[in-house]
Amino acid sequence: MAIRRKPPAAAWKPGQSGNPKGRTPGTGEVAKLRAALADALPAVLDTVKAKALDGDMSAARLLLERVLPPLKAIEPSQPLTLPDGTLTEQGRAVLASVAAGELGPAQGAQLVAAIGTLARVTEVDELAARVAALEEKHHAQP
Repeated sequence: MAIRRKPPAAAWKPGQSGNPKGRTPGTGEVAKLRAALADALPAVLDTVKAKALDGDMSAARLLLERVLPPLKAIEPSQPLTLPDGTLTEQGRAVLASVAAGELGPAQGAQLVAAIGTLARVTEVDELAARVAALEEKHHAQP
């Protein structure tokens, strides 16, 4: 039985690869399987289609899931004017628009999340300004 030895610790440097070009594209197992099935694919699709037309529900489901995936709901963009008040007032305006049906729930959730992110950014800015003012006051004292 052969003993496998690790390469010496200094054999590879950080950022250096043992195979700089990487694996050649198309040499993996999936690529080989796809190449083998490529010629037979039209016949396989015809067979699945025929079985689906004969009433095989699993074949029909397979075709429908892969060929015609379910449609995703898309909400149209709606213009929304937010008040020039606090972020809390703006959040309440978004919720009121959702409750009134003027704005979709997903869009409302995105806007409330964006307002929350803006609140955190504003909070960081205010804290940075307060720290700078305290440092300036501390360094100004003799």
